Amino acid sequence: MMMSCRNIDLGTSVLDHSCSSSSTSRRFLFGNCSKNVCMIGGRSYAGNLVFLRRDFGTCRAVPAKSKENSLVNGIGQDKTVMLNLRQESRKPISLENLFEVVADDLQRLNDNLLSIVGAENPVLISAAEQIFSAGGKRMRPGLVFLVSRATAELAGLKELTVEHRRLGEIIEMIHTASLIHDDVLDESDMRRGKETVHELFGTRVAVLAGDFMFAQASWYLANLENLQVIKLISQVIKDFASGEIKQASSLFDCDVELDDYLLKSYYKTASLVAASTKGAAIFSKVESEVAEQMYQFGKNLGLSFQVVDDILDFTQSTEQLGKPAANDLAKGNITAPVIFALENEPRLREIIESEFCEPGSLEEAIEIVRNRGGIKKAQELAKEKGELALKNLNCLPRSGFRSALEDMVMFNLERID
Repeated sequence: MMMSCRNIDLGTSVLDHSCSSSSTSRRFLFGNCSKNVCMIGGRSYAGNLVFLRRDFGTCRAVPAKSKENSLVNGIGQDKTVMLNLRQESRKPISLENLFEVVADDLQRLNDNLLSIVGAENPVLISAAEQIFSAGGKRMRPGLVFLVSRATAELAGLKELTVEHRRLGEIIEMIHTASLIHDDVLDESDMRRGKETVHELFGTRVAVLAGDFMFAQASWYLANLENLQVIKLISQVIKDFASGEIKQASSLFDCDVELDDYLLKSYYKTASLVAASTKGAAIFSKVESEVAEQMYQFGKNLGLSFQVVDDILDFTQSTEQLGKPAANDLAKGNITAPVIFALENEPRLREIIESEFCEPGSLEEAIEIVRNRGGIKKAQELAKEKGELALKNLNCLPRSGFRSALEDMVMFNLERID
């Protein structure tokens, strides 16, 4: 959301302003507003935090409570100011723009990735080059660098440490290793529009390549000599295995509950994101409460991303996804849209439990999920987790890095707008 507001008199209930925003109803946390306010997007602020909710062309601005229960320039805690928004179109958030503030950090990471994998075996290098060059967004190390810089400001650090940078590299290696193994387990031929490692080099090489990256990441992790971070990241590798076992043991099981799905999603996706963001905060040497909020931010963001990915599996084409559409359902993996659709449609249970033995049954199941409330409720779940992630960022000072973290939440949700 891009917004600019000018000539705002915080001492009255009437605000003359101009705003531009997207047309979708969203919630935002923004702050540091004084008499002459500021921008959301350009992000220059002064004063107390304000909670902004925009609903169908209307903003409700509620000043944050202070210890004295009084607010900037006399607006009390019980007063609410209504803002009329002039709707204007805007460009969606892009990852390129979002990560612009850590572009140099990501470039250094890209330069180092292949060299730190090791040059012992040309086949392993070829496998690494295949996956590293397959259009990866470097989202996880990007998050590491954003949280590192946002918390470094809080801790008074002027530059990232060697540990911050190495953490980004370790996280990307672990993520890459998990993708290689995932593709083997799922028998996937395509990843990001390119052939998978096991398709090119065979299952044996793919498994060994994934194992090697896990081992290499573990070696670099040990050399960080921070026991708290070592335990944190080591748990992630255990969680990956737990998530795969949990998924494999519940294929075509229509009694899977939402909590089971969220736990599996945490193991497979959110655990790594949460460990990444908390590890970055630990290396900034911030208070433990801030580090815990960064963990919760990563967890909620990771869960939101997984739910959105599972929605897109039903709403996008094979070309858009870079892999077969509705692939999870075809293989019996019960995701959030399916769980919600099962609440209202007994026929869907029959089809899934038959493992799509009848011609056209998979297509029928896809249509049921799309049209019987599964997608809508999953969207609500993704937005709920996104809002929690935004709240977790309240402990950070206002900066371009925090703004980029907020934009990451919105970028994810824009994928299902």
